[in-house]
Amino acid sequence: MKRRKNTSNSNEEKEVILEQNAAKTLVGMKNFYEKRERDNRVSRTVGMLLSGIQLCMSVSFVFSLIALGMLPTKYMTAVIGVLAIFVLAIFIGQFLSKKNAITGKVISVLLSIILLIGTIFILKTNNTVEEVSGGDTKKDRIVVAVLADDPAQTIQDAKDYNFGVQYKLKTEQITTAVGEITNELGKEIQTTECESLQDQAEKLYSGEIDAMIFNEAYTSIIEEEFEDFSEDIKNIYQHEITTKLVLNSAAAQEVLEQSFTVYISGIDVYGEIETNSRSDVNILAEVNPVTHQILLVTTPRDYYVELPGVSEGMGDKLTHAGIYGVDVSMATLDQLYETETEFYARVNFTSMIEMIDALGGVDVYSEYAFTTSPNSGKVFDVVEGMNHFEGKQALAFCRERKNVPGGDTQRGKNQQAVITAMIQKAISPAILVGANDLLASVSGNVDTNMTQQQIQALIRSQLEKPEAWKIKSMAAESISDMQYCYSAGYTLLSVEYPVQESVDEIKMALDAVENGQVFEDSEVAE
Repeated sequence: MKRRKNTSNSNEEKEVILEQNAAKTLVGMKNFYEKRERDNRVSRTVGMLLSGIQLCMSVSFVFSLIALGMLPTKYMTAVIGVLAIFVLAIFIGQFLSKKNAITGKVISVLLSIILLIGTIFILKTNNTVEEVSGGDTKKDRIVVAVLADDPAQTIQDAKDYNFGVQYKLKTEQITTAVGEITNELGKEIQTTECESLQDQAEKLYSGEIDAMIFNEAYTSIIEEEFEDFSEDIKNIYQHEITTKLVLNSAAAQEVLEQSFTVYISGIDVYGEIETNSRSDVNILAEVNPVTHQILLVTTPRDYYVELPGVSEGMGDKLTHAGIYGVDVSMATLDQLYETETEFYARVNFTSMIEMIDALGGVDVYSEYAFTTSPNSGKVFDVVEGMNHFEGKQALAFCRERKNVPGGDTQRGKNQQAVITAMIQKAISPAILVGANDLLASVSGNVDTNMTQQQIQALIRSQLEKPEAWKIKSMAAESISDMQYCYSAGYTLLSVEYPVQESVDEIKMALDAVENGQVFEDSEVAE
């Protein structure tokens, strides 16, 4: 006989199981919510931390912009406003979010990275402007040279040599160098005084002297008589002398409301920009910031002029003025055109190549079709009309004078064409693509006495009112001649004799720009 199941016990067991399951469910739900709350707290903490980093990056970015000093106030206000909105939006979103808010965190990280990169770039820009600006020195390098096959490798090897010296050019520097050599060798050196640089070189070749002490900047002058001089010698000693430039009070010049003049000097060396050297590019840029008119005046490198304070009333080539310093070049042109040049910008061949490459090349108009010669640096064909030049091509175009009609005069016009093209490219949006490379190329390769504040003011003004610039070019005319030059001693050299009518026309044009005249035949750069 089957025993009947106790249904009351069975129901009690079920209730117990249900209660246990419910308790487990409640515990599980509690653990779930506690875990989610912990995760939310961690997520909010991370979000708040990222917001804090973003805030720090934003502040750093703003302070770097303030230090740069180039952004107009209205743009600065907009930048600060936008950055503040982003910081607040991310902060509030992370604080109120009940979930992980991954999107907000990703945006915060990306913005922080962008701001960090931007800050580094702006600081780099500021450092470059600071390095380029405020130049007030020039360097001379006095060297001891022997023939290339001479066994001497150092000045110690030449302690018993007979040194050729000349004291007509830069007497004080040669005297200083002789004293330095004497101190280094610990004995009085034997010297033979020569009449000129050419006399020094001739005596070195003939063996009358064993070595010559001279300013390395004069190498190009010696080569006008001894073409292979650079290859025939080697330097066994050098002594650098740094001196202050003799300039007008350019720091006080108002660059936003008054017309000012910049001397653009292209020196023929690859190396330190402060080093004195012949100036192959001699351009005056008269700039009127009110009318946005620029007048570019090129003067042939071989223009036969007096070098104030140097040539003692005797004529010399304009290019030789650069050997005595950029201040002498400025004074020479000021005397020629009866003007006053406040600023200079020195650019060497190295920087021109790098700057144009950083700009992505330039589009230059050529009046003639020609092929550049090997001594210009790069052989290629130039077409009449518009050409796209990379750095080395632009340099060769600027240096060519043998294969173009008009020789040195046309070369000056070609240099103006390249400078105009660079200005047009530099004030266009295309500059942003190569901005980083451009900064790298400018640093150490460009030098100006314009202050950092003046540069900042000009850029800030252009950003605030991006008005187009009008650029007019003029070239001084000349007549070829043969003359004795102060720096070359008794050697007759080919020179370009000034045409007074052309000089007078340039004087009037410089005055016209200063007085606010705008030339209708100007090229427009915008």
